[in-house]
Amino acid sequence: MIEIGKAIKYHRKISGLSRVECAQLAGIGKTAIYDIEHGKNTIQFKTLFKLLAVLNIRIELESPLMKKYTNEKS
Repeated sequence: MIEIGKAIKYHRKISGLSRVECAQLAGIGKTAIYDIEHGKNTIQFKTLFKLLAVLNIRIELESPLMKKYTNEKS
């Protein structure tokens, strides 16, 4: 979670957004952004996904079986 937090903080700062501005855009509390940026382990996925969407960050699942899963899904 710490690496995700660091990446989010980097993207937020490069975007020129304060925690308050970013929280308003994502519809979450500024404390949630602080917690995420500092690697807190009890963050809700929906809160994280709202923040990722605002910062235009995409998460991809990766595993040895993902190619097979993708082919079977189609």
